[in-house]
Amino acid sequence: MIAKMMCTVIDCPDPAALGAFYARVLGGRLDNAEPGWSDLFTPDGHMVSFQKVADYRPPRWPSQEHPQQLHLDFEVATRQDAERARGEVEALGATFLHDSGGEVRGFIVFADPVGHPFCICYGQPPQG
Repeated sequence: MIAKMMCTVIDCPDPAALGAFYARVLGGRLDNAEPGWSDLFTPDGHMVSFQKVADYRPPRWPSQEHPQQLHLDFEVATRQDAERARGEVEALGATFLHDSGGEVRGFIVFADPVGHPFCICYGQPPQG
């Protein structure tokens, strides 16, 4: 091993606002101590950071004209849990993009308030 994962950094126009969105989705503590930068420390030990970019241009999923470059997957247990999560993330400002349609296993794709795609995944097989 050369290094260990520290965090995922997401470009955006307003780190405090996007950090607050993900803090509502994932829980945890948001630290806005640095100008142009916010860190979210989630209850399960992950760190997601948000970095201000002056001329931010959002991705346009699924187009490769403005590619997503990365996306986040969040896991819930069942399709019913994913539907509940859909209502909650849309209430926070997420935009619905796509539903894979699976009844037992699948994902629902959203864009966060500044256009980054993320998925609510359900029915995933155990890791390991």
